[in-house]
This record gives sequence, C-alpha cells and structure tokens, in this order.
Amino acid sequence: MTPTRRERRKHSRSPARGLAAVMVSAATIAGMVVGAPAAHAQAPLKVTTVAGGLTIPWGVVVAPDGTVLTGERAGRFVAVRPGGTRVNVTADLSNIFAFHEAGLMGLAIDPRFSENRRVYSCQAEYTVPGAFTVPEPLAGAPIPAPQTGQTTKVVSWRVSADWTKMARERTILGNIPVNSSGSRAGCGLAVTPDSIWVGTGDTGTPSFAQARKSLGGKVLHITRDGTPAPGNPDPRSPVYSLGHRNVQGVAVAPGSGRVYAVEQGTTRDDELNLIVAGGNYGYKPDRTPLIYDESVPMTDTGRVPGAIGPVWSSGDSTIATPGIAFLPATGWGPYSGGLVLTALKGKRLVFLKLSDDGRRVVSKTEALEQKHGRLRGAAVAPDGSLVLTTSDGDGSDRILRVRWED
Repeated sequence: MTPTRRERRKHSRSPARGLAAVMVSAATIAGMVVGAPAAHAQAPLKVTTVAGGLTIPWGVVVAPDGTVLTGERAGRFVAVRPGGTRVNVTADLSNIFAFHEAGLMGLAIDPRFSENRRVYSCQAEYTVPGAFTVPEPLAGAPIPAPQTGQTTKVVSWRVSADWTKMARERTILGNIPVNSSGSRAGCGLAVTPDSIWVGTGDTGTPSFAQARKSLGGKVLHITRDGTPAPGNPDPRSPVYSLGHRNVQGVAVAPGSGRVYAVEQGTTRDDELNLIVAGGNYGYKPDRTPLIYDESVPMTDTGRVPGAIGPVWSSGDSTIATPGIAFLPATGWGPYSGGLVLTALKGKRLVFLKLSDDGRRVVSKTEALEQKHGRLRGAAVAPDGSLVLTTSDGDGSDRILRVRWED
C-alpha cells in the first residue's frame, strides 16, 4: 500500500471535522503572514528527468561531485552518477519497517562529505521481526495504534568511493516513536558542521505532540554523536521544540542559521515554522479523552497559551508539504535566496521569499501544478539546480532536476 491511497483517505474526512478545523481564531490566521504576499507570474522552470522507474523515493541528497542519492521508502538506496549512470547501492536495510507512511525516510549529507563520505538517514525499523501491523481500513481510526515492535532511528552511513556500497556505521539517535499503523512517522533531517536537526511525527497519538518526554511531534537537536545539542531547553533532552503534527522537512537557512520546519496539516493548514528553542507550535489533538482529535487547529492558541503561529500556512485545504530547500543566492530570479516547498496532494512547488527577519512571507509563487505528479524530496545541487523526487508509486516515480529560466 503506498501513501497515495492513504493520503486520499486522510483528506476525505467528514465535513463536520473540516468545519471544526476552519474555526480558528482570526488572530491566529492573521499571525501567519503580515499583509498579503506579492504574487509573481508562473515560475519559468525547465524540468528534466535524472532517473525513472522508482517507487516512493523519499529523501534526496546531492554530493559535491554531483552524484544524486535517494532512498525508496520500502528500503533501497539508489545513486545516479553525474554522467547519468544509475547504481543500486548495496546496504543492509533488512530491518526496515516500511508500512503506510513509515520506512526509509529523510536523508542528509554531511557537510564534510568529501572527507568522510558520510550520509545520514531517518528510518523506521522493526524491533520485533514480523511485528503485527494495523490493517489499512483501521489505520486512520481516531484512536492510537498499538506499538507492537517498531522504532525510528537516525543512522549514519559511510559511502564507498564508487557508490556501490553503503556501510552502516552506527545509530545516532533511537527511540523515536512509530507504531503499528505507520501513521505520521515524520521524519526530516538537516545536518550542519556541528549538529543534526530531526523533525518527527506524532504517530497519531493524542498526547505525544505536547509530551516533553516523547520524541514524537517534535523538532530535535543533537550533536553529531547523538547527545543533546548545546542550547536545548533541557540539556538532558534532544527536544528543541514541541507541538508539531508531522514534520517531514527541516532546513537551516544559509547565513542566518535560522531553522525552519515544514509539516503537514490535518484537513487544512500545512505549516512552515521558524523554530526557536523551547517553542510550542500549538498542536494538541487530545481535546476528547483517548481520541486523536484532528478537528483542533494546527496552532491552538486557545488551549496552548503562547503557541507560535506559522510563517506560512496553506490554509484550507492542505496541499501536503513534505520537502523544503533553501535556494542559492543567485540563479532563481526573484526567489534567489528564498526557499521552496514540495507538495504531495497539491502536486506542485511553492516558492517563498521571506522578510529580512525571516518571520513572514513577502512573495509567493506556485509552479509545476499537476505537471509531474506528487512531489516529495528536495535538495539543491552544487550547480545550483533543484533536485526533486516524485511519489506516485508502482515504479512510476522519478528524480527530477529543475532550473529557473529567465
């Protein structure tokens, strides 16, 4: 079962639930963007195919030599060399828990890759071989699925010089929750020279997003050896921010070092958030005891005092935003130095230019709508081009290269 069918079900919930989600205070909505962002004409993009014949490639990274690496959700690494040669990379992914939204997910490349050839993955794994999974018709039920023997880990890998093998080095961070439904598993990665940022999902468990002891529904910040990073609110915990629903993309802005996370909304309000230490982003789906109540606002200022509103929101309805990348300072027209989001349900790219303080959107353009299917992973190549993965399943997926053409 691919996420395509699951997402169709997710976005076809009852009208009553959708109506409840719309009942967000005007103050919350107004806090998303100060003033209406300027709109540009459809972005002049050139799109070429790097590789095809893939099934749900999730994360994507580009090495300094231009080699593109992606990982299929079911558990396979694929590299495409600069000349176009495709390599099915040998790696031990035998324990991958690939179910619904869980599997081999986010990827990040070490800033010192040329010296250490290190890549990081965020992946769900079995802890009990063949553990029970929740059948598809029940996976979307508004009650937490049981944990039957699965967990999510951040793993480091060493890539061979010829890209034919990846050797697993170690688990950097474990005990990130995922349950037998595979729902809302996250999991986005960003790596700096000193630390690793991890975005996680709340697994459809009502308490996780607001529970400081759970690693679900959070943005985590760790050192490269897996210990809590300096500056975390609790020096003993990797938790940096809380109150998130399903963070699948994290990015660090060049120059400023600001951290942004993109997460998928309920029936509305996908969000781009500027992440601050100890920030609570207001998702609290526990209004009804024992029920995962997705009729609550994504940023519930009424029930979460001090909740931080997003920099950008999709509004009604969601477009399902999993990927984020900051664009180079040149070569992308008015969005040079801005950022781009991918969309699964919306089947498009969203270009955003932020204010100098990074807290609001000053211009926005959407592109490629309905042209290349569901768009998931995003990475910027050394030549300044944007590399994307599609996510339609059944061997139809591709790696795409996108350039701005003035």
